[in-house]
Amino acid sequence: MAVQARGKQDHAMRLRRIEGQVRGLQRMVEDDKYCIDILTQVSAATSALKSFSLSLLEDHLAHCVAEATLKGGPEADAKVKEASDAIARLVRS
Repeated sequence: MAVQARGKQDHAMRLRRIEGQVRGLQRMVEDDKYCIDILTQVSAATSALKSFSLSLLEDHLAHCVAEATLKGGPEADAKVKEASDAIARLVRS
């Protein structure tokens, strides 16, 4: 199942903000801004992406994984494994 319709707009808005942050980083580099100031903004963009990832994961668990576990069987096992793998990737990043 894809992103839920009610969360889709919120996710898109958050990604547009992150995109704006990244564009701001590009301008900072082009304008030869102080490295520490750029690194501060990189940290903010990284935090925003992590927050977005956690929100998306929460939606996935609440909808896709929960729905699959109600049905049971191999699909449920696959969804739980898929979510566990995604969590592991987020933890490593």
